[in-house]
Amino acid sequence: MSEGTTVAKGAQPKKIKGGPFGRLALFFRQVIDELRKVVWPTRKELWTYFLVVVVFIVAIMAYTGILDFIFDRIVMWVFA
Repeated sequence: MSEGTTVAKGAQPKKIKGGPFGRLALFFRQVIDELRKVVWPTRKELWTYFLVVVVFIVAIMAYTGILDFIFDRIVMWVFA
């Protein structure tokens, strides 16, 4: 079996007309088609997601800061 994309038996791969500019136009058309399928969050959902991310980052920063402080005190106690 050959490597690459699999094509159904009897079906021919689609030829792209127009060379590099045709491929570029096809790419942008496909991007726009995919963006139309996106379900965009509402303003309230976006605000909620933003707050969840900020709270999570602050919690991780606090956890890391506390561990850093504890290990700093241990190292200072051992080597001082």
